[in-house]
Order: sequence, then C-alpha cells, then structure tokens
Amino acid sequence: MKTVQFREAICEAMSEEMRRDESIYLMGEEVAEYNGAYKASKGMLDEFGAKRVIDTPIAELGFAGIAIGSAMNGNRPIVEYMTFNFSLVGIDQIINNAAKIRQMSGGQFNCPIVFRGPTASAGQLGATHSQAFENWFANTPGLKVIVPSNPYDAKGLLKAAIRDDDPVIFMESEQMYGDKMDIPEGEYILPIGVAEIKRAGTDVTIVSFGKIIKEAYKAAEELAKEDISVEIIDLRTVRPMDHDTILESVKKTNRLVVLEEAWPFASVASEITYRIQNEAFDYLDAPIKRITTADTPAPYSPVLLEEWLPNHKDVVKAVKEVLYI
Repeated sequence: MKTVQFREAICEAMSEEMRRDESIYLMGEEVAEYNGAYKASKGMLDEFGAKRVIDTPIAELGFAGIAIGSAMNGNRPIVEYMTFNFSLVGIDQIINNAAKIRQMSGGQFNCPIVFRGPTASAGQLGATHSQAFENWFANTPGLKVIVPSNPYDAKGLLKAAIRDDDPVIFMESEQMYGDKMDIPEGEYILPIGVAEIKRAGTDVTIVSFGKIIKEAYKAAEELAKEDISVEIIDLRTVRPMDHDTILESVKKTNRLVVLEEAWPFASVASEITYRIQNEAFDYLDAPIKRITTADTPAPYSPVLLEEWLPNHKDVVKAVKEVLYI
C-alpha cells in the first residue's frame, strides 16, 4: 500500500490508462503547462507530450465539441473542466451530442469520453462557482455520473470510466484534492454502478456521496456515543444508481436519511426517496428524511455559507427524528 492525495490518485489513474492506450488524451484549461488548476495532471505533459496533454482556451463549448467528435472517430478523450460550473457553457455538446449519439446513429457511433472536474461548493467562491449538477447530468439518459468521496474510490472508478464505451461525468471536489488515503501499489479497477457500505449499522441508514459524506461519518461517531448504530452507504455512482444496496439496508434498519450537497428540488435525494417508498414502504418505520443545501443560491458570507451547507449536526437531528427520540 502507499499513501496518496486525491489529486495524485486522479493523476495516477489517467497516466496509467494513457500508458496502456495511445488513443487516450487529456484536454482542458491549464491541464498541461500549469500541471492542472488543482495539480491533478502534474507531470503528465512531460511524460506524454503536448499532443496528448492539451491546454485549451477558455471555450468550454468549443473543446467539448472537439473532444466529442474525436471520441466518435476512435479516440478516448478526458476533458477536464476547471469547475463543473463552467460546463454549463458546453452543456449543449454533452447533453445533445455525447449522451445521444449512440441512439441517434443507430449504434454506428459511440462516444467513449470522460468529462471530469470539481463540483459543488468549495468555500467562499460565490453563487456561480458553488453549484452541484449531479442531478442535472443524471437526468440525461446516455450519461453515467460518478461522484467519488475518497482517493481509493476515485482512482478505481476513474480507470473504469476511461475504459467505458459511453460518456461518463466524473465529479470531484476542490476541497478533497488534498485528502490522503492508502491505496494499493498495483492496478485496480472498481465497477461503475456499485455502492459501498462504508459503515455497518442496525438502527438507521444514511445514504450520501461526494465530500459531504464526511458529515455523515462525523454524525455516526457522535450518535455511537448514544448507542445509536448508523449504517452509511456511499453511492459512488449516481447513475446508474445501486438501488439494491439501499433497499437491502433499509429492510434491515427500517429508517432512511439521505444527505446531499445540492438544492432540494428534483435532487438525487428525491429520486432515492421515491424509489424506497415505492419498493420498501412496508419496511419503513418513519418517514424518509433528506438533508440538502438551503434552497437559495450559495452565499459568499462565511457565516451564511455555514448555514447554507448541510453539516453533521443536521444529520444527527434527522437521525433522531426518524428514531423518534
């Protein structure tokens, strides 16, 4: 085993795959000369050269379109957005071309491409740089959406995403790039669409994903002091979603809390809530609780930002509510 940062796990995944397959290349803002806006591509320009690690203009619609056309013609691009807030400039290419081309061409074209970069809030970045779009992309048939919460999962899932023959949205966090974790020395790949039970428990199920799951871990530790046993499921993949793992956990604990760093309306939590009440209503001993950001644009003030974001206190409160204590 070796200890790596989240950014290093991302870099390793991309580099290992590029050594394996010459059709893979990386393009995006500052990925080459600057070693990546968050240093997730450090050293890759030196190893692979300017034809495979490509700095782009600040023109997301343009380079997304170039990458999609390239993917349709036999390459496997990795497109890095400095933040998924900027992907909105290129979302027409992602939604109307990458996601649909296999069906619209009757299977004559596929689009093996990864769009990756940070999502959600990262401190005082303001309303236009603090948005989570997992549910937007997951609403689109033809796209797979991955949101890892730690370096081990990030590396294994990114390698799987790069090898996938369909477009994958791979969403990270600026605030996790420095997180450290032990990962295997050798190659490993994790399956897309499989959630993981990160903490086993018997009293209540918490489902979450991405960096906000850390608040669930804090809450579980606090609740354990009161002999409340929490089971935590990390979705890892938002689409396709591993409903079976959630369902089996709820059948055991009979209570569900969903924690998500996104607005409440039409959220991932809304989808999970619908599926569980539809498929496991008779197992529920309490209404499902969901915890999201406040239903407003992200504030800049650190005081207001703290109120806007979910935290472990919100999780503890929700757990006690579903336990009626």
